[in-house]
Amino acid sequence: MGNKIKSDMASSGEQLAADTVMTNRFRDLLELVRANRPNDDLSIIERAYQLSLRLHKGQQRASGEPYLIHPLEVAILLAEMKLDTTAIAAGLLHDSVEDTSMTTGEILQQFGEQVAHIVEGVTKISKIDFASREEAQAENVRKMMLAMVDDIRVVLIKLADRLHNMRTLQHLSPERQVKIAKETLEIYAPLAHRLGMGKVRGELEDLSFPYVDPVGYKSVVEQVEAMRKDGEQALGKMVEIIREKLGEAKINVVRVDSRIKRMYSIYQKVIKQKITPEQMYDLMALRVITYSVTDCYAVLGVIHNAWRPVPGRIKDFIAMPRPNLYQSLHTTVIAEDGHPFEVQIRTEEMHKLAEEGIAAHWKYKDGPISARDEKRLAWLRQVVEWQREMDDPGEFLSTLKIDLYPEEVYTFTPKGKVVILPRDATPIDFAYTVHTEVGHSCVGAKVNGRIVPLRSKLRSGDIVEIMTQTGHNPSRDWLAIVKSSRARQKIKHWLNIHQRERAIEIGRKLMEKEARKYRIALKDIKEAELLKAANEYGLSKEEDLMAGIGYGKYSARSVLAKVVPGSGLTSGEEQQGVASALKRTFGTDASALTVRGTDDLLVYRARCCNPIRGEEIVGYVTRGKGVAVHSKNCSNVQNLMYEPERKIAVEWSSKEPKLAGAMAAAYPVKLVVGSEDRPGIITAVSAVISGEDANIRHIEAKTGDAQATIDIVLDIRDVNHLNRIITGIRRIPGVHNVERVQKMTI
Repeated sequence: MGNKIKSDMASSGEQLAADTVMTNRFRDLLELVRANRPNDDLSIIERAYQLSLRLHKGQQRASGEPYLIHPLEVAILLAEMKLDTTAIAAGLLHDSVEDTSMTTGEILQQFGEQVAHIVEGVTKISKIDFASREEAQAENVRKMMLAMVDDIRVVLIKLADRLHNMRTLQHLSPERQVKIAKETLEIYAPLAHRLGMGKVRGELEDLSFPYVDPVGYKSVVEQVEAMRKDGEQALGKMVEIIREKLGEAKINVVRVDSRIKRMYSIYQKVIKQKITPEQMYDLMALRVITYSVTDCYAVLGVIHNAWRPVPGRIKDFIAMPRPNLYQSLHTTVIAEDGHPFEVQIRTEEMHKLAEEGIAAHWKYKDGPISARDEKRLAWLRQVVEWQREMDDPGEFLSTLKIDLYPEEVYTFTPKGKVVILPRDATPIDFAYTVHTEVGHSCVGAKVNGRIVPLRSKLRSGDIVEIMTQTGHNPSRDWLAIVKSSRARQKIKHWLNIHQRERAIEIGRKLMEKEARKYRIALKDIKEAELLKAANEYGLSKEEDLMAGIGYGKYSARSVLAKVVPGSGLTSGEEQQGVASALKRTFGTDASALTVRGTDDLLVYRARCCNPIRGEEIVGYVTRGKGVAVHSKNCSNVQNLMYEPERKIAVEWSSKEPKLAGAMAAAYPVKLVVGSEDRPGIITAVSAVISGEDANIRHIEAKTGDAQATIDIVLDIRDVNHLNRIITGIRRIPGVHNVERVQKMTI
């Protein structure tokens, strides 16, 4: 009895403490809103809090805290973004429809149309499972895009919701941690970046990093921490020198800050550029916040007079803002001790926009959305427009990912209009950005007055003039050249329409040829029989069946056997025997790969990416050769998939393929290891591979500048086997990165 009383008292004390925390946080919320929006009526927030308190009573988070802590913290994040009271009230209620008995209709009655509409939008996004199969994933992203266009506050609440969940992710199971962190890195952090919300994006990335790649995170943290003390001292010294120099030049500034680059940004650069953190120009940076644009350029002059600038590292994002409207001057200079450091110069207004993006100047309460924010939403509307034209979910997701993180080149028309393109863009990209018809009819280009090949890479500052010819059409070869989503989509759309017409024509001719061979009159075959055969292949029209034959997806003989039963035609054993022989010729184990629903097509692994068992794969029908199976991550896949009819479902067979001597089949894989040049590194790498029972076919090391590059070709059983080896090698002290090279010759 005594124990029960003690337990009840303890529970009562915990509840009292939790209630005190929530009451204090709610006071913090109200004070924040009053400070940011002194003219707003706060009664809607108070009513939303009381309702949320009642609805979530008794519910707990995985941490053991009362559930109400979560919507309260989300509302505080929204208040920090200076959002209006409508958005903050919706933030307090964002989980009420999903997790309680409350309905959207009841929220409408109590809080009005806007709050109900936003809560409904957030609820729809919350139900999205981005880790689902590709088709569902694409559909889910489409829903989120549409909800954002409808009311951008929906996604701002979702970003705040995700940010607080990431801050408390340690309370979930390891599987859930990895799933949520991956989703954050792939969808939410890029979205925050595209909306200009640098602060939110950076925190989401850094919170996700240790869960998605703990080995990479540990390596980067150790390297940065080893340099932090000296780096911070150097930055402190530079801040004092800059303040002194600005004082001598009589330039007043708001402040001078210093920072060390974020961990995930460092990691991305290590992987992409194959360098160590200490080799980065922008690892350490100073930020000068000025009162005016004129002062920005004056500060740049002072910096360049004080230190030697690094050629090619001066970037003027004030004159030419990035696609997410980021503005700043960037320059890299060399300090007296030889250390490079970056200086970013911007006004207070520009800094606010860089940190907060679309949330920086909220206008819902003060009238229509601003012209600046309208530009951000123009990108979003364009993506929504594209998705209506895209049938293939993989293509849509690929387009979205390219567009969320654009790396830009600034070019000009002959009349001086700025055209922003992705890095390594070509004159074809430029042409399609100007107009679709200009792209279709593009036959040549002049860059800075000189005629250049269409595959030339454009650079910032280039003046581009497109030459067109009436009646000229796009080439499928252009897909391997273009870099922009718009150009790729427009070319694919044109090719898809015209190639399909050609495929239908070829399909009919192949059917006629096969029918003549067996003395069958094709005109006597009823349309209903062809439609029935089409249905058996999961198609709804005869034209789809003919297109499939024309593309090489179905054989004319198999179709004829279905529509003319008893004709003596075979579609099974004979074809299967030929396919098996061809598989052996192409070096593919017949039992390793299968095409769903088809048994008479040759299937072989594409040599451009060499997919291995367990990897996600995609099949592409190649006329005359059969089905080429690519890794889903293969760079060629998106170029090939402009004809959705050629895409075919393939899978690894459930039966484990065997080689001679009853040994499991092995796939040759090439790895490139970047590391410090130190004794014993090759021995350590070999020990990891040997420990995982993998055979090394070839190993070679190159050294220079105290760094080593080790090329290894080894036999791998499946993707899990490969991942274990890569993880083991990355754990070796001194190893910076391990990369799989997909295209290889053995």
